[in-house]
Amino acid sequence: METINASDFKARCLAILDRVSETGERVVILKRGRPVAELWPPTRARAEHPQMELKGTVTVVGDIIGPAVPEDYWESLGHDGAA
Repeated sequence: METINASDFKARCLAILDRVSETGERVVILKRGRPVAELWPPTRARAEHPQMELKGTVTVVGDIIGPAVPEDYWESLGHDGAA
């Protein structure tokens, strides 16, 4: 995600709008170093399934199939949790 000062955004607005439209990249607009707005492409309201709007917004950083904690900590298996 790119950040840009409001004065730079004002000077290059049309080019930035074109880039956001083409790449889908979000741009955060800063005023005095603080975020005041975010710019991103509009949602595709005509999507067949609303959850498709989330496509490409998730990053998998680990095992999404395995358990969140080791089996030793599962009370339902009769373990006492001691390692």
